[in-house]
Amino acid sequence: MPVLIRRCAWAAAGLAAVLACLSVFGLSAPASAAEEPAPRTPSPQGTLTLLGSPKVMHIDSDPDHVDWSWLVGLEWQRPDSRWHFGFSYFNNSFGQKCQFYYTGYTWKLGENYPNWYLKLSGGLIYGYKEPYEDKVPFNHNGYSPGIFPALGYKWNRWNVQFVTLGTAAVMFTVGYDVIR
Repeated sequence: MPVLIRRCAWAAAGLAAVLACLSVFGLSAPASAAEEPAPRTPSPQGTLTLLGSPKVMHIDSDPDHVDWSWLVGLEWQRPDSRWHFGFSYFNNSFGQKCQFYYTGYTWKLGENYPNWYLKLSGGLIYGYKEPYEDKVPFNHNGYSPGIFPALGYKWNRWNVQFVTLGTAAVMFTVGYDVIR
């Protein structure tokens, strides 16, 4: 039962963080057209975003967790499309260097909230090896599938995302469009 209580507490903390972000960034519709961001025309080459995350917050602590889990990555969004493709390199929770090759789709949250989006990315993770190969589902020789939903906010060339890592952890990422 304590594990369930901890997971509920983490879920509540995550929801509180998302709601705090919504209130800080102002979830209400813009008061006038002057406050709305100018629509941008997509570039013919798409958008290349550099991503980073300095820390992963675990739902359940494990004595084998390292103090520092991080992620760096590149993501390309097709022009005139909401499809994206990416690669990330990260230090997993057990100190193993891993890669994630993925594709996904982004949904806008509506015309009243043009900067907010939901994103789903899925692909292939490589790097969870003995003795931690059972820490990700369906792992075979270090390869396993991964599916990660995220809530994001985009402002000019910057974005922040709240990403759930299954039932194990949550992560905040920061991104910058290096090409758009």
